[in-house]
Amino acid sequence: MEKVMDLKRSAERYGPVGWALLCSSSSLVSVGFYVVGAIGSHDWQYWYLATNLILAWLPLFFAVWLVAILPRFGWSSWRGVALTLLWLAFLPNSFYMVSDLIHLANTDSAHVLFNSVTFISFIFNGLAFGFISLFLVHKQLMKRLSVRSTHAAIAFILLVCSFAIYLGRDLRWNSWDLLTNPFGILFDVSDRFINPGAHPETFTTTLAFFVLLGSIYLVIWQLAKPPSEH
Repeated sequence: MEKVMDLKRSAERYGPVGWALLCSSSSLVSVGFYVVGAIGSHDWQYWYLATNLILAWLPLFFAVWLVAILPRFGWSSWRGVALTLLWLAFLPNSFYMVSDLIHLANTDSAHVLFNSVTFISFIFNGLAFGFISLFLVHKQLMKRLSVRSTHAAIAFILLVCSFAIYLGRDLRWNSWDLLTNPFGILFDVSDRFINPGAHPETFTTTLAFFVLLGSIYLVIWQLAKPPSEH
């Protein structure tokens, strides 16, 4: 319980902006690993890690902005709805970085250990951004919905994110395609529900990521939620 109280006091002391600054420092560490490794190996092939990290920042940015405007405008305002949709659209990008581990298969043995550290650093930050933004939204939902409804909503969001990771990694869709090619995404998604037997990897991949993300967030929530909720 003492550790829980320490986490709670830390969250209150830093606030959303403070946590964003801490995340910025951690991001610089990841970029530093990448630059050092790229210079040492004369290979910049993992540049996409930095791009993915920028995308992973967006849900945290939208969540902090959403929390800031809710007291003044409310969740049903156009600002609240727009920021919520933007947060939901880009949240999977934070968790998607876990799937970047598949690229380590292309790493030569001389650099595999250092590259592993680099990948883990980027993945840690991506997960941190996603879970912090989810926690911020979770706390706001707790003020407006019942406990059961709130937890169900968070579980559903994580399930959607898990499915989105599959869409991004296996089918190569991304958040921008929601605007540029929504019918293409709708076709691929509907086909996997209409013909589930033809796409077994859809459900195994989605379930695997859902269990992973859900179990991690459950620990985070239990450690960082308000003491009155324990």
